[in-house]
Amino acid sequence: MLKSKINPNLLECGTDEAGRGCLAGPVTAAAVILPDNFQHPFLNDSKQLAEKKRLELKAIIEREAICYKVVHVMMDEIDEINILNASILGMHRAIEGLSCAPQFIAIDGNRFKPFGKTPFECVVKGDGKFLHIAAASILAKTYRDEYMTALHNDFPQYNWKQNKGYPTKEHREAIRNNGTTIFHRKSFKLLPEQLKFPL
Repeated sequence: MLKSKINPNLLECGTDEAGRGCLAGPVTAAAVILPDNFQHPFLNDSKQLAEKKRLELKAIIEREAICYKVVHVMMDEIDEINILNASILGMHRAIEGLSCAPQFIAIDGNRFKPFGKTPFECVVKGDGKFLHIAAASILAKTYRDEYMTALHNDFPQYNWKQNKGYPTKEHREAIRNNGTTIFHRKSFKLLPEQLKFPL
């Protein structure tokens, strides 16, 4: 069973992002404050759950959270400030968008920048340890998947409804055959380097 939060006596938000390793689309961040008595038997790291379970949990989290916010950081910003900074910026914007200010921030991962004077703690694999981080993981993942599935209708050749912009063999092959779109991250290595041997 995942723990509720790090500080039992503080109003604490969990935050996480999705899509950091993708070749296309935004990086999506979420921040969530859950009630102290919130529990759910299969709330866990979004990567461990099937899509159907994630969508069920999304509805439950949105209904029962004290507050939540999800934001996309788009490709131009990712290319300008790099993916790590874009991920942290997304989490900052999500926290800033909460309707109630947290007294403490729990972050999935090992890197963060101070958010004003609010104390925080980074938790490696936190989405498998704390409910509010897991909830943020679920919202970030489902909102981003929704975004990429909608984009698929305009760019079906990349099959984003399936690969969601991740660097699958199929996605790279589509880039090789069709070139890039405005939704591809230009600062990423979109295709592996071709080795040329002298004949």
